[in-house]
Amino acid sequence: MLILASQSPARAALLRAAAIPFDIRPAFIDEAQIKQECWASGRSADDTAIRLARLKAGRIAAPGRKVLGADQLLVCEGAWFDKPPTLAAARDHLSLLCGRPHELVTAMVMMEDGAEIWRHVATPRLWMRSFSKAFADAYVEAEGEALLTTVGAYRLEGRGIHLFDRIEGAHSAILGLPMLPLLHFLRTSGELQL
Repeated sequence: MLILASQSPARAALLRAAAIPFDIRPAFIDEAQIKQECWASGRSADDTAIRLARLKAGRIAAPGRKVLGADQLLVCEGAWFDKPPTLAAARDHLSLLCGRPHELVTAMVMMEDGAEIWRHVATPRLWMRSFSKAFADAYVEAEGEALLTTVGAYRLEGRGIHLFDRIEGAHSAILGLPMLPLLHFLRTSGELQL
């Protein structure tokens, strides 16, 4: 029924848990270049996340099928964060986020036959608690390479929950796919009969 234009294990897990039939066809785009262009032109994080999600969905050709693209930007005190390329960079991310709030701008775009038919943006807000360098090092050691797949160098569905004092927003949006708005769209468009 649905094609997920993402290689995110968290997004796929959310769809599986909700019993949504889907295929995975990752769409590979130069996210770093697009983010840089958007930043340079003064685009907002919302606009940038939507643009990235739309480009991903648009990259997958699937006549007669709905294609879901999604993207997420972490914004802390006006700075945008990318996925850390190394574990050392993950430690740096945690050091910069430690003791500060940040937002996860999470966009979804649904396309069918090359046309956008739906979009949604959610912006959960998270307050990372203060913690020691030793705690951060132990966390990075325990989580390892999995941290390189997330913009914040944490996985809230695992040990990452220990990093936070407060969270506002849907858990699924934090994981990269706001499920309630997506399910509402799929029901109202007749794709789901649940």
